[in-house]
Amino acid sequence: MEEIYQAYLKSSGVFTDTRSILKNGLFIALKGGNFNGNTFAAQAIQRGAQFAVIDEPEFHEPGKTFLVNDVLETLQKLAAHHRKKMGIPIIALTGSNGKTTTKELIHAILSTSYHTLATEGNLNNHIGVPLTLLKLKPEHQIGIIEMGANHQKEIAHLSNIANPDFGLITNYGLAHLEGFGGVQGVIAGKSELFNFLAEGKTALVNADDAIQMEKTAHQKRITYGTKGDYSIAKKQINGFAAIEINGVVMVSQLTGAFNAHNLSAAAAVGLLFDVPLHQIETSIERYSPNMNRSEWRKTERNTLLLDAYNANPSSMQAALESFANGHPDRWAILGDMFELGDASGEWHQKIMLLAQKKLGNHVIFVGKHFYQIHNPQGVFLNDTPALLEFLKANPIQNATILLKGSRGMALEKALPLL
Repeated sequence: MEEIYQAYLKSSGVFTDTRSILKNGLFIALKGGNFNGNTFAAQAIQRGAQFAVIDEPEFHEPGKTFLVNDVLETLQKLAAHHRKKMGIPIIALTGSNGKTTTKELIHAILSTSYHTLATEGNLNNHIGVPLTLLKLKPEHQIGIIEMGANHQKEIAHLSNIANPDFGLITNYGLAHLEGFGGVQGVIAGKSELFNFLAEGKTALVNADDAIQMEKTAHQKRITYGTKGDYSIAKKQINGFAAIEINGVVMVSQLTGAFNAHNLSAAAAVGLLFDVPLHQIETSIERYSPNMNRSEWRKTERNTLLLDAYNANPSSMQAALESFANGHPDRWAILGDMFELGDASGEWHQKIMLLAQKKLGNHVIFVGKHFYQIHNPQGVFLNDTPALLEFLKANPIQNATILLKGSRGMALEKALPLL
């Protein structure tokens, strides 16, 4: 490991895809269901990589490759080793909803006072976390690591790699129920971060969440919220999420009251690291959502609220409750929610009825799960191509439209027709 680490320090960084060669980089030959990085090791070196890490002997070239037992495990150990060498504070966060938005807000706030590194996009799994850690440089002062999971023991594994000093859970929601084994499985899985922090680390805990308070009752913690160590009131002003700290009201560009929880968590991190209140306020007010997450777009025909990056019953319910508001010109295009297991039919039924209650006939349901439970109210389409054909024949104009569904539904393909 030390030999590989020294090679890494002399390199320009690590990379895993030969379609984007990093000159003088360290190539990590990962394997997947449809590819074997070992077979690209020689090509990576020929095209400018300094070394390659492989785990199949037939591709070993002395002086050019490091032959290990398992490339993925080596990547994770290398990242953990580098994180310890850097020795800077690491903040980890997980949760069922709002992880990426909260991470981006924390990054925006802390970067006003510190040189920070944060997870790019949602690279928050067993590969993304180590790749992020390996981007830490001597100039960085704080690292912000997002952790995602769809089954138990995964957050515990990522915590062991990142070794965070601080951590928070955005919420416990109805996401990945199939992999976690139900709601209690979600709570247990996400709480693995708190379990890791119990060994002398610090948990940031939403004091308004009874489960979080119970899970951290006997460990070092700092609380935030209406009843927390950091008093933060959550608000909604003109449809946008807002918070109030010490009499200062901070209005974001994030739609929906549910995003006030994310603002509150991010502001608490800022307060923990002594970021001046006016800088927290400016960061919150300037932050603009992207990547199809609560993103407002104005077209020639409509106003769109694009929230099509992901969906589960918790986020779908919160979005509908916030979006509807009784406006007659509001529509929703809702896509299937994935990874709900045996509870899929029940939750699609509940979301269907809620959407119809809030928006009447102004709802288009897309995907096989919604299609299987269709009723006479609203429009039910089997997949996204069917949605495109429907919108071509039945254009919507002068409306405000919510698009929300799981990533695999790719509802953003409808944007040119809206």
